[in-house]
Amino acid sequence: MAKAETIDAVVVGGGIAGSALATALAGDGYDVLLLERQTVYRDKVRGEVINCWGVVELLQLGLEKVLLEAGGTYVNRFVGFDETVTPETAQANALHLDEMLPGIPGVLDVGHPEACEALATAAEQSGAKVIRGVGEVTVTGGPNPSVRYEYNDVEYEVSCRIVVGADGRMSTVRRQLGIGLRQTPPNSLGGGMLVEDLHDWPVNVTSIGTEGDLLYFVFPRDGARARLYLLHDVAQKGRFSGPDRQAEFLKAFQLRCIPNSEMFASATPSASCAFYPMNDAWADTPVAPGAVLVGDAAGWSDPVVGQGLSIALRDARMVWDALRSHSRWSPEAFASYAGERETRMRRIRVSGSVRTTMNMTFTPEGAARRKAYARTWHTDPVLAGSRLATFKGTDQVPPESFAPETIKRLFALG
Repeated sequence: MAKAETIDAVVVGGGIAGSALATALAGDGYDVLLLERQTVYRDKVRGEVINCWGVVELLQLGLEKVLLEAGGTYVNRFVGFDETVTPETAQANALHLDEMLPGIPGVLDVGHPEACEALATAAEQSGAKVIRGVGEVTVTGGPNPSVRYEYNDVEYEVSCRIVVGADGRMSTVRRQLGIGLRQTPPNSLGGGMLVEDLHDWPVNVTSIGTEGDLLYFVFPRDGARARLYLLHDVAQKGRFSGPDRQAEFLKAFQLRCIPNSEMFASATPSASCAFYPMNDAWADTPVAPGAVLVGDAAGWSDPVVGQGLSIALRDARMVWDALRSHSRWSPEAFASYAGERETRMRRIRVSGSVRTTMNMTFTPEGAARRKAYARTWHTDPVLAGSRLATFKGTDQVPPESFAPETIKRLFALG
């Protein structure tokens, strides 16, 4: 076994949260080791949008340029094409995403594999040691943290001041630290596909809406590309499967509520078209002696509200701030992060339940409620809060927007 010198931080997982944090720490002069299982980041139909509040975190981390050079595209309009409104009304009521937060030009759409690759490269350029293609990783917390990992049939052991678990939903770091994870049952099934040659869709417009028994999302990128998503009830498992799933997916996107939706028929689909259960999960705590969890390793939100990348960036920024602000990297150093994350994730779960109930109640009553909400939300900041929080952040809307009595009032519309 080869044994290394003691270093400052070992980050296990080179996704968005892990690579962003490793870049920031290395840029401050800390000795950082970033371990990643994949040698090539593959398209797994992951998150493609950094909402406005996530862009704030990206700027504070100093990583905006990295993602723009990786193909990131700013989108400054949200149009809610939906079966309950005419296309003209939807366009007239477009949300100006460049006015959500001061100085933020909109939401940033970026390919997940491209973003991971760019951030891992940025970490290396900032001075972190990045090892990709590692095998089994064993972590030890406590007063003397350490990490063992296998690489090219050789086992290495590294002592460190802190272990950062950024290894995703199935986090082995979380499991080895004995941190519990709570999960909700699937709220829906959602799937996505990257398409090219979508020339008629405006590159500055994102859209979410309901028609029939489907909820759709369109996240555009430069070069006539877009990530398309469809969500449906869990009872319809396998609806888009088999050898013709890409064609069936694009056929389903030819929705009456979207003007010129025939454009989707001529788009070129990618090979990746997969559906997953959409649910929420949260760790009992993201902190243990000698270790801290970030990103999906610490729990995730239902992708129905598209908060995953923003959550990862806020986690990375808050842990970075905690490490810079405390000489002793004990669990107490992360108290602010743990408390803020608990409140943030709880409120995001409320936003997710609101969107699922409002947009995936495929009944006349559900449509009537969406129509009533469209007439009401822009004059009632409390009722609007759970919706606008997905763009602005849960700390930028009235706290009472997430209260049970507010949600009850919202669901009673129609």
